[in-house]
Amino acid sequence: MKPRALLSVSDKAHLDEFARGLVELGWELISTGGTAKFLQERKIPVTPIESVTGFPEILSGRVKTLHPKIFGGILALRSDPTHQSELAAQAIQKIDLVCVNFYPFIEAAKKPNLSEAQLVEEIDIGGPSLVRAAAKNFQHVLVLTEPSDYASVLEELRRGGVSEMTKRRLALKAFAKVAELDIAIYQTLRERWGIASERLFLAYTKAHELRYGENPHQRAALYQNALALGLSSQVEVLWGKELSYNNWLDTESALALLSELESPACVIIKHNNPCGVARGQTLQEAYERALECDPVSAFGGIVALNQTVDRQLAEKLNEIFLEIVVAPDFAPDALPVLHQKKDRRLLRYQELRFPKETLRFLSGDLLVQDADGIVIQESSWKVLDDAKLSEAEKRDLVFAFTVCKHVKSNAIVVAKDEATLGIGPGQTNRVGSARIALSQAGEKARGAVLASDGFFPFPDTVELAAQYGIAAIIQPGGSVRDEEAFAVARKHKITMVITGVRHFRH
Repeated sequence: MKPRALLSVSDKAHLDEFARGLVELGWELISTGGTAKFLQERKIPVTPIESVTGFPEILSGRVKTLHPKIFGGILALRSDPTHQSELAAQAIQKIDLVCVNFYPFIEAAKKPNLSEAQLVEEIDIGGPSLVRAAAKNFQHVLVLTEPSDYASVLEELRRGGVSEMTKRRLALKAFAKVAELDIAIYQTLRERWGIASERLFLAYTKAHELRYGENPHQRAALYQNALALGLSSQVEVLWGKELSYNNWLDTESALALLSELESPACVIIKHNNPCGVARGQTLQEAYERALECDPVSAFGGIVALNQTVDRQLAEKLNEIFLEIVVAPDFAPDALPVLHQKKDRRLLRYQELRFPKETLRFLSGDLLVQDADGIVIQESSWKVLDDAKLSEAEKRDLVFAFTVCKHVKSNAIVVAKDEATLGIGPGQTNRVGSARIALSQAGEKARGAVLASDGFFPFPDTVELAAQYGIAAIIQPGGSVRDEEAFAVARKHKITMVITGVRHFRH
């Protein structure tokens, strides 16, 4: 008796070549409505599924393969005499290969105007059932869920049979496909219905191996979200070698901060911290002002810009080594200039979307929190003693506090005219971060503003700010020693702005 293959696919890429290859090897093909019609139109011999089951498709195609003559043929153990006698008694023929891919639910879920009824019709029932059954009986039944596997399986069949490792690999992929679809259905309906749940499921697909992780001895890979666009899907590498693990982290940090700044603006990142941020009248001015904050740290860093890079700016960018330049676009005559640096990567980003939640693995567990999406506004803050602020000071306070949000805690940012003058990141005490930022700013700190991501547990940071001539400070407030810090601010005539919002970044 000929080996039998069941073909039922939504994605018909390369199906005709695969089906012809099976027929040439002496296989019998059975298939469901749309797939059977596809094969018949191409003169490939196929038996409709209803001829096997003796039962027509019903309920507008909702039920077509769910039948004992199909699932019995898939699930029967070839080595079990009882199974074989039951097949014979019921006139059920074995099915030796199942080639199925699912209704395009994930693609449908991304359509914003699709009704619930339309979405529900994209939930596949028979497909996942067939795939699970075939994967369960993988020692006897080949299961294919992706067109990319057709050619290699045909080649193995031509050589006399599919290896045990291939069978296991295909079965594992099949179970993964079913799991991914179930996760997509669950997540999509949970979001649509607004129902809270105690369960969180993730579905990611490996995009490619990375050269190494944070350090050369660590293996690493990039996995893309199978259900939604992530950062790597919004960024295109135009020039240079593949991005490393650290490059991706720095690129995300740069674009997250850049997305909160009005154009034209520039962000320079080094080791996952901003080392220069500025706005300007032109994009080149924004870059030059950002670079001025800390040109030493900027060497080998990442520059993110929110307008098209022209040739003049490209020549300026070439004056120091920058590992990555990322922008929404590059002028045609700018690219040859930027290509002169062989070890540089050029990235082009699309409209950026950041997730509503952030995830961090905790030795196998998972921490989940709402994304820190707050950008402080003048209307939401409180000014100590109702002191008056100039429009320039208000602008600088918003700018400095926005930058501070993207600096590792404890974080202090000194800024003036919407440009950072000094950034103090990641110290274990706040006054230590302040010393770094203020010493970096030096004499330029006089008349500038200072932002802190957390409250002042002691008044020492305010005292230090006064020594450098800081005009205004913006901070969350809420310390038991707030009044001590306020007293020092009053003494030195520093305007103190309280936001009530903390921006820790660990």
